[in-house]
Amino acid sequence: MTQTAPFGSWKSPITSDLIVSQFINLGQIQLDGNTLYWSEGRPAEKGRAVVVRQAADGSVQDVLPAPFYARSRVHEYGGAAWFVDAGVLYFAHFADQRVYRMADTRLTDTRLADRQPQAITPTRDLRYADFRMDAARQRLVTVREDHTDPSGEVINTLCALDPTGADVESGGTVLASGCDFYASPRISPDGAHLAWLSWNHPNMPWDGTTLSLADFAPDGSLTNITQLAGGVAESIFQPEWSPDGVLYFISDRTGWWNLYRWQEGVAQPLHPAAADFGEPQWVFGMTTYGFAADHRLVCSYYAHGEQRLAVLDTHTLQFTPLALPFNEFAGLQTTADAAWLIAASPTEPTALIRVNIHTGAYQVIKRTAEINLDPRFISLPQEVEYPAANGLTGYAFYYPPHNPDFTAPAGELPPLIVISHGGPTSIAKAGLDLHIQYWTSRGLGVVDVNYGGSTGFGRAYRERLRGQWGVVDVDDCVNAALTLAKSGLADPQRLAIRGGSAGGYTTLAALTFRRVFQVGVSYYGISDMEALAKDTHKFESRYTDSMVGPYPAMRDLYIQRSPIHFTNQLECALLLLQGSEDRVVPPDQSRQMYESVRAKGLPVAYLEFAGEQHGFRQAQNIQRALDGELYFYGKVFGFHPADALAPIPIENLAA
Repeated sequence: MTQTAPFGSWKSPITSDLIVSQFINLGQIQLDGNTLYWSEGRPAEKGRAVVVRQAADGSVQDVLPAPFYARSRVHEYGGAAWFVDAGVLYFAHFADQRVYRMADTRLTDTRLADRQPQAITPTRDLRYADFRMDAARQRLVTVREDHTDPSGEVINTLCALDPTGADVESGGTVLASGCDFYASPRISPDGAHLAWLSWNHPNMPWDGTTLSLADFAPDGSLTNITQLAGGVAESIFQPEWSPDGVLYFISDRTGWWNLYRWQEGVAQPLHPAAADFGEPQWVFGMTTYGFAADHRLVCSYYAHGEQRLAVLDTHTLQFTPLALPFNEFAGLQTTADAAWLIAASPTEPTALIRVNIHTGAYQVIKRTAEINLDPRFISLPQEVEYPAANGLTGYAFYYPPHNPDFTAPAGELPPLIVISHGGPTSIAKAGLDLHIQYWTSRGLGVVDVNYGGSTGFGRAYRERLRGQWGVVDVDDCVNAALTLAKSGLADPQRLAIRGGSAGGYTTLAALTFRRVFQVGVSYYGISDMEALAKDTHKFESRYTDSMVGPYPAMRDLYIQRSPIHFTNQLECALLLLQGSEDRVVPPDQSRQMYESVRAKGLPVAYLEFAGEQHGFRQAQNIQRALDGELYFYGKVFGFHPADALAPIPIENLAA
């Protein structure tokens, strides 16, 4: 029988314990012959990323023994931290950032457990990511980030490593240098050529990158270096060689990230479309297409903010979408008949799947969560549009409160949580997110906003945020909330906004510079734009040039956009959550905001998690943050959660 209870107080089977105890993060995928490898981030093991193998007979086992942890810190965000060649695993170990070699990963459980990885790089502060085997010269080609310069300058290069460890102290031989950043070194099938991406400050890789091509000289150095495509206003993504030796890549030269190949001295478009086949390269190793045969490739793409999968015949250019129940894809790898990728749908947990590219049939290999969730408790996303600046339109996914066991009292409107995603170039996706369902199944509405600057809607949509960070994103989140409130779907007196990193900044700016939200939750958010410009890692150290303006020439604007300088305008409750070892947004950003809001006498709470960095990976911290957020909403909005929640200390909260 359905019970009547206030929004926010509904009892839900989607608990924080369920989420963290059963949940893993699926990451990188690679095929080595007939053997499938992937990585799992395990909150129950303090976030350790483990490389896992599925043999041809279907058996599955870990190939990376504890305490080894495959995670690179190149650009701080890492990605592509490991690589397998002929059964040999090479990986960057998180604790010391050295590259290790582990042979014979195809052994049985018992024999594999006795093996220990061997370091092949020195103990100096060198970091590596995005490996490829240069078989002709028996070496690894990789991106290297050098932190050893006494001046503090960080130097990025392409380099070659001895995979045996015989030359462990060298740290590698530099192949290409002079640019601020490098990515995606890709060796041609005949071993004669190397293609790669590079870019320079103040660009980010989604602003402008250069695709270069070079020949290998007899001594292994690079010669005849040529810039094929790209520049300061063209973003190139994922260069890849086809099996027959043709170089493919993705470019947004038309305003959309579309597929091209370099042939007969020109970039030939393969499927011009108002769709994004690429993504912002926040991490290494991102893949949205792969070759199934000489004349066929499989690709994922964004259309109207949702992802789809298709097969492209590279001879006829026939483009055939695959009918699948998924709307999110990542990590695509291919063979002649199949694609392996991480996929999500609105009703099923994210999973590693194998898709038959001829029939569209698929099988699940590994889920992020092995749970038996009653589908009746799932709130399905609804596409909504809201008015954006200059007569434009913005997009979001709305999740209504939903629980088959409960209904709200007549006339009551639900609280609404607005999610401002990170990046800020990320995208709100419509795949099943148990964190969102945690809220909706308790009687809170959620709207996940694709504010101006988001990916999946073309370059012009991304560039709505150019020079307007803290304005366009804030207005879009405000307008999405007001649109739902005016439609009678949310209580205008109980509007919350939450976000992490760049989304945390949007949250703090919305609370400070607008009068719409009654509560905000910032996960490792930016409160001081100037401090961010002066004290962050190399990869993002000039990011704000395009998002705000050149620093220090436009210092006044940085101060105007910084919530920390205008807490006198803040009039609502605030919860701040922060990792103690965050090098992207240092803890002082949250600590200072907390002290300022506390001194003003507003309800405020601060939770700092020891050992966490930019993004929480440990199970107990993820659980504490989620439950603490619910506790905070309940105290501020005046509802009583059905859960037995550990209280968090809230300053200035009236009894």
